[in-house]
Amino acid sequence: MPVAWESLGTGGPIIALLTVLSLFSLTLIAVKVIQLWPVRGGAARRAEAFGQWREGDKHGAQQAVAAGRSPADRVTAFAMQALAKGFRGPRLEAELMRRGNGEVARMTGMIRTIELIAVISPLLGLLGTVLGMIQSFQELEMAEGAANASVLAGGIWQALLTTAAGLLVAIPAAVGAGLLSARIESAAQMIESAVGELLLIDENPPV
Repeated sequence: MPVAWESLGTGGPIIALLTVLSLFSLTLIAVKVIQLWPVRGGAARRAEAFGQWREGDKHGAQQAVAAGRSPADRVTAFAMQALAKGFRGPRLEAELMRRGNGEVARMTGMIRTIELIAVISPLLGLLGTVLGMIQSFQELEMAEGAANASVLAGGIWQALLTTAAGLLVAIPAAVGAGLLSARIESAAQMIESAVGELLLIDENPPV
């Protein structure tokens, strides 16, 4: 049976805020899942492109990589274009690092917000509990000993409700942020691996 809003006392505003944070975090997680779904794809396509590059078919290799949608594909495509035009050395490596960092920065957007929600939600729940306990003991003091245990217990469960709500918001946010961060780290490693393999092939052309 749903709890009447007026029965929540000082926990009402905290519960409302936690509800908003929960909806916001779940929306952000859904958006990031859609955004990050393709970031680890294209490994087979890049392997085929590297084979073409090794055999001297640089145009075909560029076309194969350009068809990809992952960050590793985009950085690799730029690297191939630069190498085909004769760019090499520290300046190219610095530009590839800048582009790789840019891809990682785009992937990590909003992850910090989800992590922040996971951190502050239990604190908001604890704040609501503390405020509810203060209110309960104030009412007990005003009753001058006439209050029974059921009245005090009612105030305590109302107060503890905000802690439970805070944890219900924080746990999905923390799990979502962790899984998304792991996917981003994997995608970043794929960028580094793809670029490193391409540069190695270019430095050691077939005889």
